[in-house]
Amino acid sequence: MRAHLPILPLLISLTGALVIPLVGFAWRRLCWPLAVAAAGAASAAAIAGVGEVVARGARRYPVGGWAPPWGIELVLDPLSAFSAAAVATVATCALLASGPGATRAYGMALPAFYSLALIALTGFLGIIASGDMFNVFVFLEIAAIATYGLVASAGGPALAAAFRYIVLGTVGASFYLFGVGCLYALTGTLNMADLSARLPATSASPLLVGGIAFAGVGLAIKMGLFPLHGWLPDAYTHAPAPITAFIAGVGTKAAAYAMARTMLYVVHRPDLPVTTALAWAGGVAIIAGGVMAARQSDARRLLAYSSVSQLGYIAVGIGLANEAGLAGAYLHLLNHAVMKALLFVAVGAALLRGGRPWLPALGLDRTMPLTAACVVVGALSIVGVPPAGGFFSKWYLIRGALDAGEPLLVAALLAGGLLAVVYMYRLTEAVWIGGAAQGAGGREAPASVLACLVLLAGLTIAAGLASATLVDTILVPAARGAL
Repeated sequence: MRAHLPILPLLISLTGALVIPLVGFAWRRLCWPLAVAAAGAASAAAIAGVGEVVARGARRYPVGGWAPPWGIELVLDPLSAFSAAAVATVATCALLASGPGATRAYGMALPAFYSLALIALTGFLGIIASGDMFNVFVFLEIAAIATYGLVASAGGPALAAAFRYIVLGTVGASFYLFGVGCLYALTGTLNMADLSARLPATSASPLLVGGIAFAGVGLAIKMGLFPLHGWLPDAYTHAPAPITAFIAGVGTKAAAYAMARTMLYVVHRPDLPVTTALAWAGGVAIIAGGVMAARQSDARRLLAYSSVSQLGYIAVGIGLANEAGLAGAYLHLLNHAVMKALLFVAVGAALLRGGRPWLPALGLDRTMPLTAACVVVGALSIVGVPPAGGFFSKWYLIRGALDAGEPLLVAALLAGGLLAVVYMYRLTEAVWIGGAAQGAGGREAPASVLACLVLLAGLTIAAGLASATLVDTILVPAARGAL
């Protein structure tokens, strides 16, 4: 079993996606527990992969026994193991919280809903595990097609949001594929390790520059990096409440991982200003996303623009391309996945109890106090208040910017924190002293939703308390592999 750890999380989630329609159409009540069990088993396998990497080092898995560069290779190293564990764990929590809302909203379509969710998770895990540039594209599209369907399933405004998502997602995928084609034409290989070995011998040819530029822009669209984020606000706002935390928590993180893997571990060229451009794009995203978040009156849209800002932090860390910056970026990948899933689950819980997403009508203090308390934990993490995890990832990012001699990026990181105070204060004020959620009737969130909220809040604190261990044992070795 240990030998198959690189592929095991993908196989588990894919098996769940195939089994749920067969079982669910006869016993719909089993769809939700089967989906949670499949995602949980994938998470357990991914966490076991982290332990394997820490204990025995990186592992490479030739699919079907065909050796690279001709065969397809999966890679389990510190970065991929950590990212897969973060994505699978947050996805499990999001699916745990989805049960009551999905049962109410989908009825006979429940098997299709959960099957699509697990197909999307398979795609996200495949992006992370793949050691082949073309297969990253394949998994990007598997995840995207499933996510398009999930967003559109809400109907109404979600159809327009899904259409925009499809158009921009297709543009992003096409850009990435064209970039991969340029690199293949230059080197004759698609395997990441083989590409990394061959590219230093190439000059700054138009194919190299074009390949890096097209792949970078394509992945920036997929991860929702400002100003290429046009699909993200509407998708997060109008997606069905049972799945929004899943999409917001893990979708863009897999694309951010692909950006780091491609730009740093495969085609990193110090003579080309690729990472510098990415760092400055991230700095602009931090400010622009924060300003737009502070202007919103819909809690879902506020959180969506907050994601645009927080993804900028990850981009800054990747662009800094030094040890502290990369450790901060990878740590923030985990922290943002956890805290954003937490906040979207909380807003979904208010909607489930009959509330409305408008800030003046979001008050939960008298009806859902535990849910409201978990919102505060997530908000403190986004602002960057210790011991919540968000503080520590931002601390490493600031250290990375100082080490790189970039005072303007330090200012952007600090300004992003101040803007987060503004929009998170608006959210928490609405939660604690706004109008009570209409129809809540004094009831807390359902048990499964509340369990998810408490678990995510605990993970937010645990990620902060364990940040030094994570950085020293996993993230610094991951960063050194790119330097």
